[in-house]
Amino acid sequence: MLKAVETGLQAWLLPGLSALLAVLATYIIYRVSLALIRHFSERRTVPRLFLDAAARALGVVTSLLVLKAVLNGAPDDLVLLGAVQQAVTLLLILSLTWAAVRLTSVIGEVIVLLNPVLEGQWKRARKVETQTRFLVRCLNVLIIIMGIGAALMIFEPVQKVGASLLASAGVGGIILGFAARPVLSNLLAGMQIALTQPFRIDDVLYVQGEWCWVEEVTATYVVLRVWDLRRLIVPLQWFIENPFQNWSRNTADLLGTVFIWVDYTMPIEPLRQEFFRLLDKAKQWDGNVATVQVTDSSDQALQVRFLMSAPDSTKNWDLKCAIREGLVSFIQQHYPSQLPRLRARVVDTPSGFEGDTPASEESRSDP
Repeated sequence: MLKAVETGLQAWLLPGLSALLAVLATYIIYRVSLALIRHFSERRTVPRLFLDAAARALGVVTSLLVLKAVLNGAPDDLVLLGAVQQAVTLLLILSLTWAAVRLTSVIGEVIVLLNPVLEGQWKRARKVETQTRFLVRCLNVLIIIMGIGAALMIFEPVQKVGASLLASAGVGGIILGFAARPVLSNLLAGMQIALTQPFRIDDVLYVQGEWCWVEEVTATYVVLRVWDLRRLIVPLQWFIENPFQNWSRNTADLLGTVFIWVDYTMPIEPLRQEFFRLLDKAKQWDGNVATVQVTDSSDQALQVRFLMSAPDSTKNWDLKCAIREGLVSFIQQHYPSQLPRLRARVVDTPSGFEGDTPASEESRSDP
């Protein structure tokens, strides 16, 4: 037994040493070539982005290709040569899958780089980015599935099992269909969203009572960044089945409203002048809309609506808060008696009714 092992090791000495030296030399040459290419190329060019993304994976692929070539030239009577060649083939398939995933992943970055967000063209840039990132993720999933399938097919037992499963593919397909229904529904919903564009990356949405931005669109869910930096994870299927608000679908500008209740004796014109004065000082106002209207009245007070415009949702919120604070301060300083009040009238109750006390007697009982 020991003699057979010793004989096998002696037979592997020369092919193994040749393979090791060949792989080492290939890897050194690859690293030197990679360093030279990076030194003489610009960092943000398209070829450089692809090269940087898949550099490690391509290095492994190159080394495995050389190793496979050396093993193919080895004597056929080497012990465990078939198993070693099969293992190298498996590693080569996995490394090629890794390289393909890295190369497809950088497609999104390249397209975003080629379509920058220019002034007046942000809508097109966001649309391209959203579609690209979703399609790239779907392509990566497909590449991984194909890579795993190719890796499994190099094993003969798996091939036989695969042939025997073809007869029951119909039943298995039905079972897998029911099991993967949530995943498939989200994938189809994501494809529909990518094509129809109800929202894009960085769009401002109002979802489930939350004011948020679209931060990331994956193959199955959307990551929404809430205004207080929380993250809201929503499945893609939810956007197909439920209504939501998109505050930047075509343009980002919004109208903001501030409601203030005042007494009936409050003159409206001073409020209107103060509102215009505050708007002129506000940096968030875009100068398009400024309206003051009495929109409601109750038995106790008037409701005054102050309507204004802002270039985006963030400035709209800041503008509303600033105008509300300024108007309340103005009323407190100049018209404090015109704030909403509760009025009551004291009516003298006729005497002679049992259980009633004349108003004059009530007043005499007061200290």
